[in-house]
Amino acid sequence: MRLNAPKLGLLSLAITLSLGACSQQQAEAPAPQATAPAPVEFKLDESKLPAVVSYQASDLNAEVPVCQNLADHVNSTWLAANPVPADRSTWGSFETLGERSLGVQKQIVEAAGGNAGATGVEKLIGDIWATGMDEAAINAAGINPIAEELQRIAALKDGREIAQYLRDSAARGDGFLFGFGPSADFKDSNMNIAYAVQAGLGLPDPSVYSSDREDHQKNRADYLAHIANVLKLAGDDEATAQAKAEQIMAFETRLAKVSLTRKEIARDVSKYYNPVSLEQADELTPNFSWTAFFESQGVAKPAMFSLAMPDFHKEVSAMLEEVPAEQWQAYLRFHTIDNASPYLADAFAQENFNFYGKALRGQEEMQERWKRVLNTINGTTAEALGQLYVKHAFPPESKTKMQALVKNLSDALKIRLENLEWMSAETKAKALEKWASFTPKIGYPDKWRDWSGLITSRDSYVGNIMAANGFNYQFELAKIGKPVDKSEWGMPPQMVNAYYNPQQNEIVFPAAILQPPFFDPSADPALNYGGIGAVIGHEMIHGYDDQGSRFDANGNFENWWTDADRQGFEALTEKLVAQFNEYESIDGIHVDGKLTLGENIADLGGLSVAHSALQAALAADPSLNTEIDGQTQEQRFFMNWATVWRRNFKPEELKVRLSTDSHAPANFRAIGAPSNLPAMATAFSCQEGDPMVRAEAERIVIW
Repeated sequence: MRLNAPKLGLLSLAITLSLGACSQQQAEAPAPQATAPAPVEFKLDESKLPAVVSYQASDLNAEVPVCQNLADHVNSTWLAANPVPADRSTWGSFETLGERSLGVQKQIVEAAGGNAGATGVEKLIGDIWATGMDEAAINAAGINPIAEELQRIAALKDGREIAQYLRDSAARGDGFLFGFGPSADFKDSNMNIAYAVQAGLGLPDPSVYSSDREDHQKNRADYLAHIANVLKLAGDDEATAQAKAEQIMAFETRLAKVSLTRKEIARDVSKYYNPVSLEQADELTPNFSWTAFFESQGVAKPAMFSLAMPDFHKEVSAMLEEVPAEQWQAYLRFHTIDNASPYLADAFAQENFNFYGKALRGQEEMQERWKRVLNTINGTTAEALGQLYVKHAFPPESKTKMQALVKNLSDALKIRLENLEWMSAETKAKALEKWASFTPKIGYPDKWRDWSGLITSRDSYVGNIMAANGFNYQFELAKIGKPVDKSEWGMPPQMVNAYYNPQQNEIVFPAAILQPPFFDPSADPALNYGGIGAVIGHEMIHGYDDQGSRFDANGNFENWWTDADRQGFEALTEKLVAQFNEYESIDGIHVDGKLTLGENIADLGGLSVAHSALQAALAADPSLNTEIDGQTQEQRFFMNWATVWRRNFKPEELKVRLSTDSHAPANFRAIGAPSNLPAMATAFSCQEGDPMVRAEAERIVIW
């Protein structure tokens, strides 16, 4: 069972504001009427929800001058008073809103779980919640929910049977070595094709398997011990568990050598696109037939599909012949148990947390069961829960105000594009064509997904998860070879995040992020433009970052640049790489300016566009240009930008992110873009030489 199996669709290409995006992309087909949300009979109790965390002038730290460090001036007092909770590895603006969203969801699912006779989406949510909260039944079941799967693995004799097992398990929604699913064709963004992408590793990045960095060496040692512990819990003795752990580590290390790192993929999106015929794919992987794989998944033979990262698949084929069946069994057995562990008896769940939460990311305590079960619901039936969430937690006026803000940001971006000095008229015309085709989505989908056909019960937690996995996988497979449904969302409304999808040229803002410090319909303009306004600008600019700019106005992977303009753009972005490479984070580890380039481009451009939009709004209505708490609108704009990026990290979590996250640590995001904006210096009367004022020769202006 693989709840978090790699998914395609927007997961591959969507560019998020802060966190990774899990997504699915619905095919356009004659769809049945979407299941209407059954009434959840309760009134949201605001007194049980955490308070929103918004910008407060009283939080400012006068001991740190704003021109020295905007982030510390705005956030250090709050961060000192709000350490990372024991059940988290990071804590800040996103997490506080996430906690509030969980509180809303908890009230919804408790009402649904208490209604055993519910139907529609309320039944799905209630069944998963009720079985997930039944700790006694889960503990009594032990490892039995996956016993049949472990028996299948134990019976495998050779590479041929292992290849067949990989096909069979994938058909149940339990992919092991690679992710498989639909996404838009790079060359025709209106049509879905199949993609197969690398996977199969337990550590956060392929580089961790070979890096000599001290924390990576510790990661490997901890992972080896974790593998052995899992196998012992499943019945192996000490010696056997240790021997198998060594085999599994060797297996994954071999895979890691042919796997692309996150940085390699993040900075070259074309790695996802390697169109081949089934015959060509079969020739590349003689021990793993893709023709047989498509047949086993019930997918019609395509003219072509994308066998992404081909060296990885070629190596898997070689391993089917060269690696002993016993070693394959050890690998498959461990990952079957490990993937299911969070939903099994307490001993398995605790061991899973001990490595992935505590050892790897520094989290001190496992989250309460109710939060873990909500995470499961959001990993299986998120949009079903989202239908109920928006009914109780998203006021209509928020959507109306957001639509106006999006238009204002869009207008400001157009002006900036028209006035770019470094871009030729030819390329600029294409950039404006792309601007004109942006599609904003706000709050929640206009069309809800249909969940009829997913059968859940009050009998088994793992059984419900497996049913949802299989249902979702078949839902995805049905899209291959069909038109893209552009009404579908890649995030549920209850997720605190936002994203840009280059293949649909859309910017998406789920309901849960439309709260302070990002957005408040009653706030002064500066806070909204410095918060959600900069987020809107950020997502728009992703259409013009180093990877988004490789897609045209229709979402196709096409070069719309002149050679000279592309070279000029890359010269500017290299300056941004150098700026972030200079930031030292922890234990001498610097930010990776190349890994984080796309997000840094979006931050710089997004903040610039938002500032232009604020100026336009204040010029249109001078009565809005008022001081509050002794601060001008310009000052409050930058203050709220920094508030958005207040965040504490556990050291272990921060080190993992420095190697794997395409977003720079929050404190550097708070200062990186503003230091390039003369408006920041003007707003606070900063002088040349102050840390928050980059010298004119070093100042970076891209979009």
